[in-house]
Amino acid sequence: MTVRGTLAKLVLTTVLLLAPLTPGPAGAAPRETAPGTEVAAADDWTAPLSTRGRWIVDADGDRFRLRSGNWHGASGTWNGTGSVDEDAGHHAGENSHRIPLGLDRAPMTEIIAGFQEIGINSVRLPFSNEMIHDTRSVTDDAVAANPGLRGRTPLQVYDAVVRALTDAGLAVILNNHTNTTRWCCGVDGNERWNASRSTEAWENDWLFMATRYQQNKRVVGADLYNEVRRDIWDDPNWGLGDNHDWFTAAQRVGDRILSEAAPDLLIIVEGINWTGIPVDGFAHGRPTLEPARALSHTLVDSGKLVYSAHFYGYTGPNHSGATGIGETTDPRYQDLSPGELTAVLNRQAFFVTAEQDRHFTAPVWISEFGVGGREETGVAARAWFENFVDHLIRTDADFAYWPLVGWHENRRGNGWALLHWDSAGRRMGIHDGDDWRAGAWTRLVRSGGRSGHVAPVADWSMLSPDHSDFVASRRMRALPDWDSGARKAACPDGQRLLGLSHTGNRGLCSDVTTGHLWDPAGRHEVVKDERHVAPGGDWATGYTKLQCPAGHFLTGYSVRGAAVSAALCAKAAPGGITGTSSRTVWFDRSDNRGTHPRGGDFARGHYKGQCADDEYAAGIAYTGRIGSSRTPDALYCRDLG
Repeated sequence: MTVRGTLAKLVLTTVLLLAPLTPGPAGAAPRETAPGTEVAAADDWTAPLSTRGRWIVDADGDRFRLRSGNWHGASGTWNGTGSVDEDAGHHAGENSHRIPLGLDRAPMTEIIAGFQEIGINSVRLPFSNEMIHDTRSVTDDAVAANPGLRGRTPLQVYDAVVRALTDAGLAVILNNHTNTTRWCCGVDGNERWNASRSTEAWENDWLFMATRYQQNKRVVGADLYNEVRRDIWDDPNWGLGDNHDWFTAAQRVGDRILSEAAPDLLIIVEGINWTGIPVDGFAHGRPTLEPARALSHTLVDSGKLVYSAHFYGYTGPNHSGATGIGETTDPRYQDLSPGELTAVLNRQAFFVTAEQDRHFTAPVWISEFGVGGREETGVAARAWFENFVDHLIRTDADFAYWPLVGWHENRRGNGWALLHWDSAGRRMGIHDGDDWRAGAWTRLVRSGGRSGHVAPVADWSMLSPDHSDFVASRRMRALPDWDSGARKAACPDGQRLLGLSHTGNRGLCSDVTTGHLWDPAGRHEVVKDERHVAPGGDWATGYTKLQCPAGHFLTGYSVRGAAVSAALCAKAAPGGITGTSSRTVWFDRSDNRGTHPRGGDFARGHYKGQCADDEYAAGIAYTGRIGSSRTPDALYCRDLG
């Protein structure tokens, strides 16, 4: 849940309400920068970015750590009550005028120079769907310090900001923060990607934005939606297949962005921020990324998925951050001991990077965290920030502070920002000598962590045709329907099927050991009978065997209900598979995945079978006897050679 002055308060009365809460007071400081505190942000990096295991890398394969901040405003600052034209109606009295905050107070070049001075190399740039379609020009007052932006629409100002950031060498992550141009995060029409517009319209907006900046290679990511949470009546979910299914919505729009608009972008999926009713005795909490352990995304392009999460001290794993009405007795993160905090953080998000060779292994970007500045005197809040920074350093995590830019007047104002400007354009910053956060911030942006070249690693991917097709292969997507009426699953190009579940329809893919195995011509065969089972080669007596022809390997399958429908066999490249030994892996009565299987539990609660890393799957066996649902019972595993 986002801490920038608004907390979702869910209250059970006749209906469920969410109410805003403003964080504590903040102060200001002189402009001078303390000697030795500057941190250069000019990384030597080559766009675009991709991932290797838990690391983000640049086009040369060198680690690129997202040391980011949030430059908010284009997603809106109006609180939803009072006049939208008056500053008092905006969060903390800071009126962004529908564009990145501060352009009325300081030249864009000065603001961006400030970002570089404090050591960031990337900016998360929020926008609203409403902003995209807003044809009203910004007022002259809104861009008083940047007169060259007069007469432009908010989107055109956003364009100029993107260009200026990337021209300065900074990476930009586009963030769909809200549906409507107003402050997040209550019952405000911004709870889900489709709260105030259809899913189709949301997807089209993303394709528009991704295409708009496709030629600017320092626009590196699409952060799909901010803080998905409960509305008055409904919770979001992760995998139920309905209109509130965040897993499926993110999977679909991510694939569309890569396939139809901008194949270079990182696809950033935030976990679920809140479900349930925050009243003692009622189920409630912050799932964050925990559901990804059981159900993770597989995009059409491996090496493009990044997961993200938000953490603030005054929220908690089961605490909305509310005070008074709607507050529960659950601990906040800042109430936890350092050991307890570490355990919770690892459980909720950091396991994604800590556990290697899993279907869910990916970089985790903590795309929001923050705390009040000069006037934050709370011992717990200060200790939490220090402890959280320590965890970011310890885990070598990617991060983005909220927010970068704020206002001050006479050294007072919303003190959460790292840089503040007053109405006369005078700046005060985190390194101006009296901001208690300066030490922790400098420690964070200067922390070493991994650098240099990151060797390619094996990808492990989950197939989940739970409710519809799950075809992660670009080749197969471009071809006609290969099993009409069935739900189809196919590994990403370059991977092969290694595991199946007995029930539940899940599969596991990888490129381990061999790398890209598919013949360059992309030849394949759909197998629905036993025509390729050689005489004397019955590897599952009494069972129906869908076996690939010689020189082919399994790269997908289809199901009707729970029943196997077809096997998708890809022809291997010449010399790709030369082994002659084989074995049958049965998994109809228990797991059969070897002693130390990689890939992780890809079908929790179901029996699973898996070929070894140096094998390929060449067939699926099932039975149609009475009482059977024709679910997979065995895999035919052959030596790669």
